Amino acid sequence: MPLLTLTSDFGIADPMVGAVKGEILKINEGFHIIDITHDIAPFNFMQAAYLCKPLFKNYPPETFHLVLVNLFDSPINHLLLVKHQNQYIGIPDNGLITMMLDGNPDEVVSLPVESKSLSVGTLIQKWMAAFQSVSGGQPLNKIGQPIEALVQKRPMKALISSQYIEGQILMIDRFNNVVVNITIHEFEEARKGRKFKIVLLRDAFIEEISSIYSDVQDGEKLARFNEAGYLEIAINKGFAAPLFGLGEYGQSSTQQKRQYYQTIKIFFE
Repeated sequence: MPLLTLTSDFGIADPMVGAVKGEILKINEGFHIIDITHDIAPFNFMQAAYLCKPLFKNYPPETFHLVLVNLFDSPINHLLLVKHQNQYIGIPDNGLITMMLDGNPDEVVSLPVESKSLSVGTLIQKWMAAFQSVSGGQPLNKIGQPIEALVQKRPMKALISSQYIEGQILMIDRFNNVVVNITIHEFEEARKGRKFKIVLLRDAFIEEISSIYSDVQDGEKLARFNEAGYLEIAINKGFAAPLFGLGEYGQSSTQQKRQYYQTIKIFFE
């Protein structure tokens, strides 16, 4: 039974996700559909790239992935069929794939679509037909057309200097932990073994890295690098987002916009 993961920014308040699954199963009832998330904040490419990166290491070879984020970000006359690290991805050509990979994929072809009859359903049908061809053993260059250049977007990187590193908030997770775009590799490279201070709002700071939440007492703040390798600010059995003047998981659009511009600095001694 082939695996197909589904990631979108559709939310779950309306029937769109169910309609997409119906289109998939109409074409092949044998697909086992796995939901990654449908709670990506609208128009938030950085968050989408962060959440989609694990697709390439968490699933067995030849898993199929549909990434339906910012689907109509620009006029559409083609879709992308991507093969990367032996995973197959259907995704719009809106720059997200280059953010997920921080570069170009191993293989990619264009799937032309008629701009006059665009709907989510017709796009799903196009991708599913391509996935069916892959399952039948066809190589990508027999399924789609060559593409001269992908739409390019690059993830915003942490700002690194000799005295500090500055990162931007990527998202607030379900436990109200704050995820920052500073990786453990960037942190250690900038730190060079020195002591450090992670500066939060309200004159709060953290001076050590924890491994797990229970390294500190209940209600105490902590910093750790999560399973994806990114800095996470948390409170053990509490909510870290208010430390930055942000709302909780599922926040309003105004709070989401404020989140995009929030930064965190780590100073080195």
